[in-house]
Amino acid sequence: MAEAIAPTRTAAKRRVLAALALAQFICSFAGSNMNVMINDISKDLDTTVQGVQVAITVFLLVMAALMIPGGKLTERYGRKRCFLTGLVIYAVGALLSAAAPGLGVLILGNSLFEGVGTALLIPPVYILATLLYPEVTSRARAFGVIMALGGIGAAAGPLIGGLITSAISWRAAFVFQALVIAVIVLLSLRMSDPLPPDPDASFDVLGAVLVAVGLVLVVLGILATDNNIWLMIGLVALGALVLWWFFRSVRAKEAAGEEPLLPLALFRDRVSNLGLVTQNVQWLMLMGTSFTVAAYLQVVRHYDAIQTGVIFTAATLGLLLTSLGAERMAKRRSQRLLITSGFAVSIVGIVVLIVLAGAYSTAWAFVPGLLLIGLGLGVMLTPSVNVVQSSFPEEQQGEISGLSRSVSNLGSSFGTAIAGTILVSGLTKGAYAAAMITIAVTGLIGLAAAARLPREAGRTPAQTPQSTTAEPHA
Repeated sequence: MAEAIAPTRTAAKRRVLAALALAQFICSFAGSNMNVMINDISKDLDTTVQGVQVAITVFLLVMAALMIPGGKLTERYGRKRCFLTGLVIYAVGALLSAAAPGLGVLILGNSLFEGVGTALLIPPVYILATLLYPEVTSRARAFGVIMALGGIGAAAGPLIGGLITSAISWRAAFVFQALVIAVIVLLSLRMSDPLPPDPDASFDVLGAVLVAVGLVLVVLGILATDNNIWLMIGLVALGALVLWWFFRSVRAKEAAGEEPLLPLALFRDRVSNLGLVTQNVQWLMLMGTSFTVAAYLQVVRHYDAIQTGVIFTAATLGLLLTSLGAERMAKRRSQRLLITSGFAVSIVGIVVLIVLAGAYSTAWAFVPGLLLIGLGLGVMLTPSVNVVQSSFPEEQQGEISGLSRSVSNLGSSFGTAIAGTILVSGLTKGAYAAAMITIAVTGLIGLAAAARLPREAGRTPAQTPQSTTAEPHA
């Protein structure tokens, strides 16, 4: 009887993993596919490159701002319910975007509805993967599949979006998203929740508002850089003040014996903190590079959507090759080595991209650099997630998953906002190089954080060799 049940359970877990991976794919795809539609959307909706940049950045920002509350809501309403609710909201946003008559409706559908939907559905992806795959190598395999699809969605977004835009219309790309969501819903209907929801779980409304407002103000400040430096400073300072208020409120709630949105204990784990820094920088590099190169190719070199998308195939292949080998690499190499190697290769790729694109006018000049960036990012995306998620027990997976995804999406927002701000100031070779240099310098910060990770980060105590002394968590 047990032998008959095992294959059934294995098939069910695979079906769940397929749903989770496709969910991460479509959310990452949504963050990058619009990059190749900049010209088409701006002409059709009578807007500008900066207008499209705002729509892309606000989508990423809404995800980052609401991901922490979204992760917390999984405790009260359950992971499956939040996952399915997020999918429905996302699909409504995609269809609304497809029918958008102007930039305002596009921002409503794509930036707000899809952003809110993503904030609800993404935390359950990583919570369920962590709970269903407790052993480090099987979890690495699950995260490898999820992050591979996520990375491919981000890297292949320009290619798929370019093909759909050239063959049909940019609006059809949003219909494509809605169709993928329908497939995910079908795969998820028989999904079971490993942990029962707790209807009495508290929810820190003030904390949710403060963290969302603080993050929004910081990114809006970055977006305002090219318009008014004092406005930028004011918004960033105000955002920092609101976030400070948030942490003060968390401390006060804990002192009063109440449950805050995020316990301060999540920020006292040194390994997790370093892992969060690497996640933020990785997605900043990925989305920053995607936006910068796509905008440059279309606006400066006048490539169409499909030509731009084809060039990004090099990054997609690199991500696919290394992400799908996450399980094998996790068995042979430490998480720290994989993350540091990934940053080193990605930074070299950016340097190659700048040098070759500046020296040659052919499209092939972008291929070596993008390939290296894809290979580097694919190597480190999965280990960084594994390091963070594995630092906390099951009862804190909702909180750390929300924090982890918020930090990653905040990195995506920063990447698009910073690169876009530099580019909009003057879409020239010089501005392109400046944006890419900024991304490379940020990559050095990620490399420094990765180098400080203990060798056995991401492994449970039972899997850590007795002879190895890991650095204690601070």
